[in-house]
Amino acid sequence: MNLVFRLAWRNLWRHPRRTWLTTGAMVFSNILLVFMMSLQFGMYSLMIDNSLQIFTGHMQVQAPGYKDDQKMRQIVPDIVPLANEIRDELKSERVAARGWAFALASSEDRSFGIGVYGVEPEFEARVSNIPGLVSSGRYLTENNAAEIVIGTVLARNLRVEIGDELTLLGSGVDGSFAAAVVDIVGIFESGVTDIDRNIAEIPLGIFQDTFFMEGAGHQIVVVVDALDVVPEVQASVRSVLPVSSNLVVPDWDEMMPGLKQAIQADIGSSFFMYFILVVLVSFSVLNTQLMSVLERTREFGIVMALGLRPGKLGRLVLLETAMMGLIGTVLGAAAGAILTSWFTTNGLAFPGMDEMAAQFNLPARMFPQINLLTLLAGPAIVFMFTMLAAIYPAVRLRWQNPVDAMRVA
Repeated sequence: MNLVFRLAWRNLWRHPRRTWLTTGAMVFSNILLVFMMSLQFGMYSLMIDNSLQIFTGHMQVQAPGYKDDQKMRQIVPDIVPLANEIRDELKSERVAARGWAFALASSEDRSFGIGVYGVEPEFEARVSNIPGLVSSGRYLTENNAAEIVIGTVLARNLRVEIGDELTLLGSGVDGSFAAAVVDIVGIFESGVTDIDRNIAEIPLGIFQDTFFMEGAGHQIVVVVDALDVVPEVQASVRSVLPVSSNLVVPDWDEMMPGLKQAIQADIGSSFFMYFILVVLVSFSVLNTQLMSVLERTREFGIVMALGLRPGKLGRLVLLETAMMGLIGTVLGAAAGAILTSWFTTNGLAFPGMDEMAAQFNLPARMFPQINLLTLLAGPAIVFMFTMLAAIYPAVRLRWQNPVDAMRVA
């Protein structure tokens, strides 16, 4: 066996330029696969985190059917005490109670229909990035203060500024007329036009008084540190809920199914491009090994005439390919890991990316996410296709007639 390895290694370097060109193609493809897959999964992580940290969170406590209908009467009773119980159970401050209602917001000049969120000012910043996006003024501070934070587009449409008053008109949970006058204390800019135009936030206390909620609300938002712990935390939240309440705890996938579908569609299209790259590398290996077999036809004919079976020659060709594939896999994965690690620290940006990213509420700099899957999946697939490409040159030796082979000049 030691002799077979030495023969395979010697044959591999008969034409070092050709070997290095083929190996170089494998190394380049592996570097590209490691980097692109890491960048792709890093972008997915950013998309999910930024989408969930606007309003949704990783999970919510809601009344049955609320995520589909969002009707005012689908309430969570005693929402603040329940939110406190969940914080104690999870030993986490990343839990916040909310209410939601549709209202007509009126300034001196104009009126627009908006969605009004009642939030806990103390905890909202731990589950949402809206408090950190206030570009003018300040965020909410007191739970019962008659104040409001609105988006930049809504402020422009209503022609209002910090310190102006808004009148909110809507319908209470019991169907009665609801009205409140609030002062604008902050204007936020999320970069998403629909959010900046249609959303406003007021303290949960004034929200409950205005819409006659009697201590109730509509959502308890829970944010966790990683997606893989969502099922465990979801079970813990369910254990706190009153048995007779019939409350549900949908996770982010249930509340935002379109986000996961968009990611799956992008993965499908990306993997098709990766497949084309791998096939091109495989044809390069096929060409190299087929040339190697053809130029040794006379040599193979002589050893077969001496009694060596074609199967052993075929295994020799496969071993040569495996050695070349291992070189390309190790060098490519190592170089890809080094390149990707640099970008995981420094990020990746190009001109115009900040404007495009803002449309999807993403940061202007992307950071790849390297793990065992992104590091090994691409090189492993390239190695597998490399071995598949060597099957034809190896099997071709079984059809070789020793006498005809020895006649080849």
